[in-house]
Amino acid sequence: MAGNRTPAKRRESGPGTLSKVRIDLHTHSTASDGTDSPAELVRAASAAGLSVVALTDHDTTSGWDEAAAAVPSGLTLVRGMELSCTGRGEDGEPVSVHLLAYLFDPEDEAFAQERARLRGERVTRLRAIAEKMAADGLPIDPDSVLASAGEAAGRPHLGRALIDAGYVSNMDAAFAGPLATDGPYYVEKLDTPLELAVQMISAAGGVSVLAHARARSRGRILDLDHVRELAALGLGGVEVHHMDHSVQDTTVMAELAAELDLIVTGSSDYHGTNKTVELGEYTTSPEQYDRIVAAARP
Repeated sequence: MAGNRTPAKRRESGPGTLSKVRIDLHTHSTASDGTDSPAELVRAASAAGLSVVALTDHDTTSGWDEAAAAVPSGLTLVRGMELSCTGRGEDGEPVSVHLLAYLFDPEDEAFAQERARLRGERVTRLRAIAEKMAADGLPIDPDSVLASAGEAAGRPHLGRALIDAGYVSNMDAAFAGPLATDGPYYVEKLDTPLELAVQMISAAGGVSVLAHARARSRGRILDLDHVRELAALGLGGVEVHHMDHSVQDTTVMAELAAELDLIVTGSSDYHGTNKTVELGEYTTSPEQYDRIVAAARP
């Protein structure tokens, strides 16, 4: 098994196997929707006993420099990002999907332009949702939320505003209520088609890994045949071990990865206090991490 869920301070990367190398390839900071600053995140990763941590904020690389400057001795920082994409759902209709990108050239012009477009989409959507809420009597000021959100404005920033105003008790309640995708305030945004995203990441020298593709608790999920099509276009791997995957769906993704010879990752998807998961609860094996490093182009 390439990764598993373990208490954050244990050093296990597989059942019953002690390892000094613990690798978490999916985390978020305040550069997007986490609650730890990039510097705090890498220090927390070191304190949690991680050997390698990837910073993968949504649609932005703005946290990279701060994280790199604060990396403690003994910890390797992987520069990454989580891209907002659209794929084909099991019902044949478009579905929101996230794609992790590792070790790409941030100066690649086409990819940089697409990230900037996505961040613009985020701002437009957040303002539209906030204005709908405000018009319905919810205590939300769009300008205040945007001012606190930074580059990668997202629904968790609205969730935080709702918590601070006392309208909901926590982030789960915010996403189950006012921020629900089937709720009255939801607004779509124009995300990157998965095929284009995979090709852009490859062209920028990076490695793409499909994030939590079987996260049924989040809604509709990606068609497995679409993953097969993406593999033919250069998809590097799939995130198999994730808190939102059931045992059955973890098995499905592991079998698909074996079928397509894709890299297998396990990650916490850490967001600080915005989620209950801890750093290192899910890990990636050193062998699979080495495949990512080998596949990236300098």
